[in-house]
Formats: sequence, structure tokens, C-alpha cells
Amino acid sequence: MYTDLNDHLPSPARMASTSRRPPPVATITPHTKPVISVEEWEAKAPLGEVESRSVNVVKAASEHIPLPQKFSGDDTNALSRPSSPALRNKLQPGLVASSSSRPATPNPFGAGSPHTSSRTPAHHVLHPKHPIQTPQQFYDWFALIDRSVAHSQEAHFRAHLSRVAEHLDTCDTLLKRIDEVDSEVEGMLQGWRGVEEGGKSLKDACEQLLEERDNLIYTTEAIGERLEYFQELEQATRMLNHPGESLVLQTDFLYMVERVDICIDYLKAHRHFREAELYLLRFQQCMTRAMTLIKMYFVGSLRALTADISRRMSEREVSATAQTHLLYTRFMTVSGQLAPLLGELERRAAAHPEDLSSLLAECHTAYFTARKSLLVGRLTEEIRGLDPTRTELVELTRTGCSYLKQLCTDEFDLFRAFFNSGEDLLYQYLENLCDYLYDDLRPRILHEPRLTALCEVCTVLQALMVLDVPVADLDEDEDEDELTVEFDKPKKKGLKTLHISHLLQMVLQDAQTRLFFKAQSVIQSEIRYYTPKAEDLAYPEKLVAARKPVSGTEIKEKESVSQLFRFKSLDRQDTWYPTLRKTVWVLSQLHDFVKPAIFDDIAQEAVNLCRQSLVIAADNLRSSNKSSPHDAQLFLVRHLLILKEMTSNLDFTVKDADRKVDLTGVTDTLTSMLGKTTSLLPNALFASLGMPREENLTDVKHGIDHELKRACEDVIASSADPVCKPLQTWLDRVASFKAMPGAQNQPIGSQPWATQEAITSVLTAFQEACHRDLHIYVARLRLYLEDDRTVNVLLKHVQDRIVDEYTEFKMTVMRELGTGLGELGSEEAVRLLLQDVCDNGESAGPSTSS
Repeated sequence: MYTDLNDHLPSPARMASTSRRPPPVATITPHTKPVISVEEWEAKAPLGEVESRSVNVVKAASEHIPLPQKFSGDDTNALSRPSSPALRNKLQPGLVASSSSRPATPNPFGAGSPHTSSRTPAHHVLHPKHPIQTPQQFYDWFALIDRSVAHSQEAHFRAHLSRVAEHLDTCDTLLKRIDEVDSEVEGMLQGWRGVEEGGKSLKDACEQLLEERDNLIYTTEAIGERLEYFQELEQATRMLNHPGESLVLQTDFLYMVERVDICIDYLKAHRHFREAELYLLRFQQCMTRAMTLIKMYFVGSLRALTADISRRMSEREVSATAQTHLLYTRFMTVSGQLAPLLGELERRAAAHPEDLSSLLAECHTAYFTARKSLLVGRLTEEIRGLDPTRTELVELTRTGCSYLKQLCTDEFDLFRAFFNSGEDLLYQYLENLCDYLYDDLRPRILHEPRLTALCEVCTVLQALMVLDVPVADLDEDEDEDELTVEFDKPKKKGLKTLHISHLLQMVLQDAQTRLFFKAQSVIQSEIRYYTPKAEDLAYPEKLVAARKPVSGTEIKEKESVSQLFRFKSLDRQDTWYPTLRKTVWVLSQLHDFVKPAIFDDIAQEAVNLCRQSLVIAADNLRSSNKSSPHDAQLFLVRHLLILKEMTSNLDFTVKDADRKVDLTGVTDTLTSMLGKTTSLLPNALFASLGMPREENLTDVKHGIDHELKRACEDVIASSADPVCKPLQTWLDRVASFKAMPGAQNQPIGSQPWATQEAITSVLTAFQEACHRDLHIYVARLRLYLEDDRTVNVLLKHVQDRIVDEYTEFKMTVMRELGTGLGELGSEEAVRLLLQDVCDNGESAGPSTSS
């Protein structure tokens, strides 16, 4: 019934033409349009009240969709016709608005036709005109009905096919237009590509041309830069060929010299250039010619100035001020013009010593020759005025060396105004000037017999050296190769400051050598071979006299003693033995003026000889009738302590300046000493006396320690033995009695010396000895030993020895006689008694009684 729809679809030819269309040419992708959300739309385009009402009205109207117009009319004829499937589907509810509803069978008569209203349904065009009588009629009628139904059902398909055909024709037309547009666009793109490729080729060609141009410009500039060094030779040669010595004063001269120097350095670094060696040789010749012109101008100016100054100084008497003006001010004035030229010569000579150092040496020689010719006459006249043969040595040294220092300082400053180098030659020149005074001063020093004068000479020389303070060079970080063409600005100096110590060192060494030999002579004559006089051994009278108050007009021995030799006993040198006083004096004179190693040797010798002389003096004092053995022992202890203190000060300075003195353990160390140990005095004993001790003692210190140990033991024994004599006598009797045969059968108490009365008399004699003898010894100790701490250390061990003796006596009495003789005093009571006697001895003051 239905017609096949494939007949109405697009033909294969049409589809093929469509498929043959070239793909769209890739073009530049357009930018994606921005997408806006509903919320953003609502925010950016808000609706007012009127707009909202109109939207609501449209919404309400669109909710009820009316039937299509073709279904809205009253088709009464259709209702009278036999129903067909299409009509039934059209009239079914729910299919009114369906897009798939088909139209009813077309009515041969229109809706408004008069036949519609007048004819009855029996006269319908499909009704049989005659009644059907035969099956064939029925079949014919049925075929007619069937064709009518089929025609009515296929009408909308045909209409749709016609519309589709129209659309296909339109699409074919559009495709043709699109193909035409595509071909046009493709042509445009091909043209654009051609233009782009042509532009790129043109750009590359331009860039290549620019690069070639830049390379040519760079090559031209590089060649020009290198040619400038070679072209500089012509300008330098032309300038050097100008006549006249004033050429060096032209402003362009130093600039030309600098350029020549730069060209020389450049050609040395690029010897592979063509004819570089030839040009290098010519540039070096130009540099030598330029420096020779500077040398000739300097020497000529110097000779003219020297001749003028010599003529003026020889015409008439010239005052000292005028001489200073001629000798220094005139030279300073000329230095402002010559110094830049000499500076260039020095710089070039340092850079090219093989070619130009000889020229600089000639300038130095000419300068020193000119200065020496002007100064020698004045210098000899000044030295002659000092009268070297009659003037006192110290005054001659002070005046002459001060004058030489001022002269050398002036010469040094003047030399710095001209030169920045030649320091060694300058010091040789200054040493030659100093020799005019040293030739007269050295013999006086080498024949000077006085040790004090030699020390003062060393003091003067060292004082002049101490004032030799270097000046910091503030310009040391500046570039030394900087070109300077301004004559009025001073250049920085290569010479820092004058070291006067170099010039005075030779005289100082002569004075120190003479001082050393003279000190050795004094040590041998006045210490080793010293013969004591009677007043030298007048002890303790000297000490008693020293305790008396002195008048305010009394002159002290010497105030200018080295800080090294300042200690407590120094103020009482008049009570010292002469050899000790001479030892301290000689070493104090030498310490600041000789080298440490030499001083150590001579100090060791002096201290050793002084110790020996003190031991001999103590023996002489012991054998004399005027002094007791106790005085000799205290004399030796006193002087050995002073000598030890002095050597300790020397040790502090030379070896260990940070070493501290250990003042602890006095009782233990003295107990160890009194216990007759085989070692020398313990270290802490010397520390308690203010004398530190090294682990590795020298032979000299061993000798002092040994003698001091023996002397201390003798003092302690001589102080304690007289006090303990009653106790010791009684103990000796007990020992003798017990050694007798048959003594074991006889009680000791039966002896007359062992009775209670005898024991009481022994104790009484002991107490009297404590008050009498110990009191004297305490006063004598304080007279000889001025340090209370030292006295207390020795007294404590004296007390310990006495208490030990009393303890032995008490134990013997208790053991041999029992307690029947009465209670003896305790050791603590005896110690309190001894302490009271010692305290009273301190308040009693010194005494010379024995």
C-alpha cells in the first residue's frame, strides 16, 4: 500500500558530490566565545516587575497548545463517511497534537460546496452507483475503496517528499556555494602562505646582511684598535725629535710616555702580530730616549742648582736660617717640577729593569753626590763645634746623635720629595754622613771606664730609637700604575718613614759590647776578689743604725733602678753586704742594655760569685769576736733571701711572666725541712718566702737553695737549743745513768738530780731560758729579717722544736719517775708560753745584746 521512501531520498550522485567536497581548510582557530551561566545572566540582566509579568503571561499561554488548523474545522461529511484507520487515529484523544497524525481521505467536494449540504451520504462518490449484484462488482467497488484509502493515506508522504526534495535542492545549492567559498578561501590561504614565506625569506636575508655588516664593522674596529698601537710609534718619534731639554716639561710628554709603555706591554703580549718584534724594538728605543731625556734634565737641573747654592754659601757668612733655606727650601721648590718626571722613570725602571735601571741609578748617584758636596762642610763644622775630644761622653752622644737624627730626618724627607725608591742607597748615604761623628764617638766609647756612663750612652741611643715610630701609609691600596700628569699634586711615596735605629745600631752595639766587658771586670774585681772591710762586717750594728729615723735631707742611693730589681729590701741597700749591693747594681745596669742571652750568662756568673762571697763573709763574721755565731747565721739567711728574691724576679721576667707564687703549706714544708729530708728545701717553703722555684733549677739556683737550707736549719737550731738546754741536760743524765752497768737494779728516783726538787728546778730553768734567750732570739730575728711572714715561719718551727723537746722530757719523767713528783705542764701550756714570749719579743724591738 505504501510507497517506498527510498525513491525520495538523495540520489547517490548527489551524495557522492557531497562526499567529494574537499575537507575544510585549516584556518586559524577562532577564539572560543565566553560562556555565561544562568546565575551570571540573572546577575547582569535583572528583570523588573513589568518584565516579570510579561514572562509569566507568555508562560501561561504556552502551557495550552491548540490543535492544528487542519483539525479545527467541523468536517460533517467526514463523519458521514465510513471510518478509516487514519480518520479513527485522527479523532482519537491524545493524538490531536501528534506530529505523526495523517490527514483523512480528501473530500471531492469542498466544505462549502453546495453538494455537501444537499446531497445525502447515499450519494457519496465512493458509494456504488448501482447496487452490487455480482461478486465482480463488489470486487471492483472494493478496489475503488481500497485505492481511495491508499491515496488518502499516502498524500502527506507525497507532500513531505516534495518538501524534502525542495530542501535537497536548496542544500545542493548551498553545497555548491560552500565549495566555491572553500576554493576561494583555499586560494586566499595559498596566497597568504606565499606572502608569509616570501616575508620570512626577506627577513632572513636582511638579518644575514645585518650580521655580515656587524662582522665587517667589528673586524674594521678590531683592526683599527690594533693599528692604533702601531700608529702610536709615528707620534712618539715625532715628539722625541723635537729639540730642547724643555720637552720633558710639556704636558703631552708624560702622556706620550704612558702610551709608549702601553704599546710595549701590548706588543709583548701579541708577538705573533706581523712586524710586532720590529715595532716592539722601536717602542723600547723611544722609551729609552724619553727616560734619557728625563735623566739629562734632572741631572742638569741638579747641577745648576748645586752650583748656585755653593756659590751663594761661599760668598759671605750665611746664617743658619739662610743655610737651611738654601739647602732644603730651594730643593723642595725644585722637587715639585722634577718629582713627577722621576716618578715616571722609577715606574718604568721597575717595569723594564734591564733597560732603564741604569738611568735611575745615575739619577740617584747624581743626587747623593750633589747633597754630599753641599753638606760635608757644614757637617764637619758642626761636629768640630761639639769638641769630641773634651766633651763628656754622654753629652757628646746625646748632642751629636740628636743632631745626626735631625739631619738624617731632613735628608730623608728631602729624598722622599724627589724619589719613591732607592731606600738602600739612601741608608748608605746617611750612614756615610753619620760616620763623620762615629769616627770620633767610637774611640771614646771603647775606652770609657765608667759603667754608669756606658749605661747612660745606651739609654740615650735607645731613647732616640724609641722615638722612631713608623707612619702608616694611607695610600697603600691605590693603584701604583695610575698615570699622573699634574705637576702640582704630590704623588704617594714608596718610602714610608726613616728608621733611625738602622743608623744608631752600630754605635749601640759598640756601647753594649764595652758595657758587657766592663761589667765582667767589675764582677771580677768587686765581687769575686772583694776584700771586706771592718765596717762591712759590722752586724748587727748596721741594722740597728738603719732602724733609726733619718733626716729629710738624706739622699737615697739611686732612684733610676730597673723595675725588675724593685723589691721590699731595696730601700735598705745600705745594710747589705757590698758584694750583694754591687751584684744588684751591675745587673740592674745591664738588664735593659744587653741582649737577654748575654744578660743570662753574666747574671748567672754574678749571682754565683755573690753567693760565694756571702758564705765567706758569714764565716768571717762567725770567726770574729764582735759577733756571735747566731749573727753570722742570720746574716747569711738575710742576704741569701735577698739574692733569691732578685734571681726570682729575673726568672719571672725572662721565663714565665704569668707564673704565680704558691703561699700555701708553710707548716708542712718547714716540718719536712726540719725532718732532715735528703732533698733541698721544698718548693712551698720558698713560695712562703715569696720566692717561686722552677722544676729544672740551674746550678746557680741549686747553690742558693742549698746554702739557704743549711742557714735556715742553723738559725732554727741556734734559736731552740739554748732554750732547751736544761731539758736536754737532764735527758743526757738519764741516758748516761741508764748506760751505766747495774743501772737497771737502781731506780732513777734515788738519784739526787731526779728528785722532785731537781725536776722543778729544771722546769724553772727552762721557763727562765724561754723568757730570756728566746726573747733575745726573737728580737734578733726581727732585726735581720724584715719580712714578718718569714720571721713567723721560722719562729713557728723554733716553737715546734722546743715543744718536741719538752714532750720528750715529759714522757721520760712520766715513764721513769711516775706521777708521784706532781703533774707536769701540758704541751699546749708550753706552746702558749712560747707564743707569749714571741709576741713580747716583737713589741720589745731590736737589741744588740747577746
